[in-house]
Amino acid sequence: MKDTTNPMPPLRPPHEVMRLARMGAMMPTRLSFLRVLTRRLCAERAVVRRTHWDMCADGFGTSVHRVVLGGRDYALISVSKPLDDASRSDRVIATAWDAAFVLFDGVPTDADIARVAAQAPRQEAGRFEPRDLVLSRANKSMRLWSEIVTALRAGGQPSASRIGEIGYVMRTTAVYGNGKFGIADRHLIEDRPELSGAFAAEMLAVYLIRQFSIDLVQHVGQGTLDRGLARHIGVGNATGLGMAPFLVTHPVLLNNWMVARETALARVLAVANIFPETRKRAARLGDRVAGHLSDWHVPSTPDEAALRALEAEWGGFRLHFADLSARDPYAEVWALAQAGSVALQELVLALLLELNGDIVDGLADCMIDPFGHPPRPFSGTEALRAAVIQDWAWALEIDFDDSEACRRFWYVSADKLEPRLGDRFAEEGAELETPLDIARRVKNLFGDLPKIDQPVSAFLREFPDHKHAVDRVAICAHHPYSEIRDNLIATTCRPIDMLRCKLSFFGATKFDPKSDLWTRITLAQGAPLGDELNEERDDWWLPVMSA
Repeated sequence: MKDTTNPMPPLRPPHEVMRLARMGAMMPTRLSFLRVLTRRLCAERAVVRRTHWDMCADGFGTSVHRVVLGGRDYALISVSKPLDDASRSDRVIATAWDAAFVLFDGVPTDADIARVAAQAPRQEAGRFEPRDLVLSRANKSMRLWSEIVTALRAGGQPSASRIGEIGYVMRTTAVYGNGKFGIADRHLIEDRPELSGAFAAEMLAVYLIRQFSIDLVQHVGQGTLDRGLARHIGVGNATGLGMAPFLVTHPVLLNNWMVARETALARVLAVANIFPETRKRAARLGDRVAGHLSDWHVPSTPDEAALRALEAEWGGFRLHFADLSARDPYAEVWALAQAGSVALQELVLALLLELNGDIVDGLADCMIDPFGHPPRPFSGTEALRAAVIQDWAWALEIDFDDSEACRRFWYVSADKLEPRLGDRFAEEGAELETPLDIARRVKNLFGDLPKIDQPVSAFLREFPDHKHAVDRVAICAHHPYSEIRDNLIATTCRPIDMLRCKLSFFGATKFDPKSDLWTRITLAQGAPLGDELNEERDDWWLPVMSA
């Protein structure tokens, strides 16, 4: 029980939160979409059942994993096929994978399974139907796959440290929803409470893919994994530049994610006192964070150095969680964190939320944008000018005559229809630039605003190219966390920071950047298995093998 009678403090201001350096340090929380989905599964005590398994000894064939959620049947139809090592790639342009998946609405018939078996391995080139909710594909992580198979066939168990280090035996390279390639449009399922959360259908597919991968490696290894080891096998994912523009092209959705997260923090900081068992749990979670950071290693030298710096910083800071005060404990520890790095602050934020599910979890219902929120019109150009000055001073300060401030341009590749980055001064195609240069557009808009107030419609008749910038200013005026407050076409822009932000909302851990443009991650490591979904198993934030 908690006393939350203290006034809730103001949310952190957007100019502090919506910076790439901070977004690139965000951690998964109780509000992350996969965590919300598994919490719902646990609340319903759902059970994942394998109802079809037609696999040869080498693990090639089809399977179905079914679960009832919200009173409805959902099924993951999986198709596993041979793939030579030379064809195994994380690239989105790949055309063959070890496995392909469809999350199916209902109970699939033999005809449905046969249809998906023929179409899912073709992915973008396949033909799908409205009962196909999510489309995905994955490749094996051959290092861990081979070690587990070898150990099980020998009658033993694989190395716990290796499972903790790698974290998955299959790595997805895409999880498609919302009508892509002919699968079901979002509106067909948006009124279902069990799938009402952000990316809920996609997260259900990921969770079931994880169960499939565990079943498949046990089948090929002809043995059964220790449950503790199996629980620490998640699903890998390779995510590239294609995901980054989403945060820019869905500004209201981004705002709602951030507002929920910042409101959660403010609610926690208002807690006036905590009881001894909560203090004990805080100390345990502090130890778990230390173990998780110790297990988290990446090949990249600068990223590994940053991780080790955070691990050392946490080594000193965790003592504050071992001795929380009896009065305003969270506000006190949060104030102390402000003297530390941005990475430490975001880690502390996630831990504070983890301790306070009773006042945080309901905010997950506020993290969608069902209406689209069209921008509200300004009364005139003077009101528009005032909004730019209030919310976009950071953009007005950028010198876009400096080539390094506008060197990059975003475009969509003709081959795969995926976002890409180009060099404006060294490559062709800048005339095909997509409008992610929001800061430059707003500054150009501001420069053309008339000195005398006039209707915005009259201004746009004379300057129609500013329509997009006017809309962004209008959205930001009412949704303050809708804009990344950095120059996205500058040489210094790191798309990996945008990826880290979005993936943290998905629930990703063990970020493993391969460059500034793409990363590998782990999802669902430590989550309850398909036959142990209950409220007691919801405690798997930042897992370590010994936890």
